[in-house]
Amino acid sequence: MSWSVDTSHSSVGFSVRHMMVSRVSGEFQDFEAEVDLDPNNLEDSHVRAVIDTRSIDTGDDERDEHLRSEDFFKVDDYPTIEFESKEISSNGNGEFEVTGDLTIRDETRTVTLTGTQQGPAEDPWGGRVVGYSLEGEIDRGDFGLTWNQALETGGVLVGKEVSLEIDAEVTQQKEES
Repeated sequence: MSWSVDTSHSSVGFSVRHMMVSRVSGEFQDFEAEVDLDPNNLEDSHVRAVIDTRSIDTGDDERDEHLRSEDFFKVDDYPTIEFESKEISSNGNGEFEVTGDLTIRDETRTVTLTGTQQGPAEDPWGGRVVGYSLEGEIDRGDFGLTWNQALETGGVLVGKEVSLEIDAEVTQQKEES
């Protein structure tokens, strides 16, 4: 069954250590996904997502411009981040793992995200919706995101591990007659 992601009720977020003491978080504002979903049998489902790297938003314009630069996402050469699922396995109680190929800056790595499913439910307009929350972690160096700065007190400015947090509300597409 074809489903669409309701981007106004979904988010693609991340966080990373700053100066080894705090976490800085952000989101990508523009993304889309093709979802072939059976909420009762996730193993038969498939997702392909595309994220616009220019839409990064950490709440700090100067930092966002640096993240768009050659030091990080190099958005003029690599305007998207892509993910395509290869396997989804469910434990039967609303929890699941999705394994797929994540591509950032033309570097593709297999990643596994853990998640939970909420629903399905009926929306006020007679549609069917399901919610998904996913988490995972990647090493940004695996994707060519290696810029850093050593600190005088030891350590580095930006951590290697990036936590991913995705919340998606998907709506079943109505069959056209």
